[in-house]
Amino acid sequence: MNAQHTKTSRRRFLKNLGAGALAAALAGTHHAAHAAAEPVVSGWGILIDLTRCTGCESCVLACKQANRRPTPDQVPTQLCSEAYSFLDAHTVLNADGNLETQKVKRQCMHCLQPACVAACTVGALRRQSNGAVTYDASKCFGCRYCQYACPFGIPTYDWDNPLGLIHKCEMCAHRLEEGQLPACVGACPNGAIRFGPRAALIAQAHAQIASNPFRYVDHVYGEHEVGGTSVLYLSAVPFQALGFPMLGDTPIAGDANQIMERTPLIAAGVAAIATSLYWLTKRHHELATRRAAIEPDQPPATTRRAESQGETKA
Repeated sequence: MNAQHTKTSRRRFLKNLGAGALAAALAGTHHAAHAAAEPVVSGWGILIDLTRCTGCESCVLACKQANRRPTPDQVPTQLCSEAYSFLDAHTVLNADGNLETQKVKRQCMHCLQPACVAACTVGALRRQSNGAVTYDASKCFGCRYCQYACPFGIPTYDWDNPLGLIHKCEMCAHRLEEGQLPACVGACPNGAIRFGPRAALIAQAHAQIASNPFRYVDHVYGEHEVGGTSVLYLSAVPFQALGFPMLGDTPIAGDANQIMERTPLIAAGVAAIATSLYWLTKRHHELATRRAAIEPDQPPATTRRAESQGETKA
């Protein structure tokens, strides 16, 4: 390969690389702009009244059974590939000033503008019009961007699976399609978990607070946090005392979109640097080969240096 051909190939490669990076960046920007322009539909919601929860675990066991998780009769203690929800225990002061244990049901919050969806590079996560944020394992390649993006720390990674799949609550989307309630809602014996249109649940929650001001704190968690979530909470104690993250009203999805828009450019930059190093190394090797061909009998520099040092000592 001569020097002119090498320069031409290198120029063509870098030109194609730049064109590909530009196309990818434009595609990412178009996708983000299109997603931002789509109206957010509230859809269905789940209202969890923590003052009614007795910690019976019926909801989390029903969740495991409905989603065909392993060990369906074993009470989970954390979110994982085997459990999409669990009851988190917190010791709090009640209205009488006494300590008591408050159980909190944890699961995907099903954000109206989910950061996990915005961060997913392959469309494995998607928010449905009914409000459920669903997951398509056939598209996932285990990058775990959704885990980093979620402000509630919900998606879990299956380290024991060679495919490295993500697991999370999907609001029993398969049951919703059949006209059934989410499993946790139907299993609760105390009416602590309700299902319905999100707007109607918010109205009910505020009505309960207004009629029972000493029973509830004046806050419907999930109404505004990160732009709103489809899972809502009522509580007798401040949510911060129950381990809920204190988040603003601004959706995090916008930040995730900005990061993902830059991903093609970053990848292209890394590729360009690697390509430049390749061509420099190749060029250096070619020059060394030519020099060796011109001076075949000339010993290497290290040998000449050693011989010179030997002569000096002698």
